[in-house]
Amino acid sequence: MSAKSFKNVFLLFAIFFVLLGILYPIAVTGVAKLIFPYQASGSLYELDGKIVGSKLICQPVSDPALFWPRPSSTASYPCNPLSSGGSNVGPTNKQLVENIESRIKILNSYGLEAPFPSDMVMGSGSGLEPYISLENAVMQARRVSKYANIPYEKLLKMIYKNTDERTFGIFGAKRVNVVKLNMELLEWKKKDRFQKVY
Repeated sequence: MSAKSFKNVFLLFAIFFVLLGILYPIAVTGVAKLIFPYQASGSLYELDGKIVGSKLICQPVSDPALFWPRPSSTASYPCNPLSSGGSNVGPTNKQLVENIESRIKILNSYGLEAPFPSDMVMGSGSGLEPYISLENAVMQARRVSKYANIPYEKLLKMIYKNTDERTFGIFGAKRVNVVKLNMELLEWKKKDRFQKVY
């Protein structure tokens, strides 16, 4: 390759690096922050001036006075955003059965009885799913009502208020963003009760 050709290639690389690697991301981020400031910043929730979570990622919660997310198998701790992934345990694996039986025992210890919605005992593929089924949320409401000392009917109103309809009215099922629901519950109770581990 001649020196002139090398110079042209390097110049083209530098131009595209600046345009696509610096200016374009800055422009897109700037426009997003102007039009959708909440979403562009990560859909973060604050409580008492402290960031406690994102609407997009589940939070590890074991407090019986809060709604629990789907089980998570991420490494180090549940709902770890730096370690997204499922357990990769198949339906014929003994470990999956043991995990489900263990989760059922925990639910039984809080007075909940089968049949359980699948998302109460089985994790998502990402391990970061912020949504639970409407049936899951309603089933948990009795436990939360008891431990949070909030009327059951009040919790049902919170649940239905935070229920997302099926996508385009036909895809998927009704679902509840458990982080959003817990944030409303915490605001109502004025307490920060997120925990780091199950």
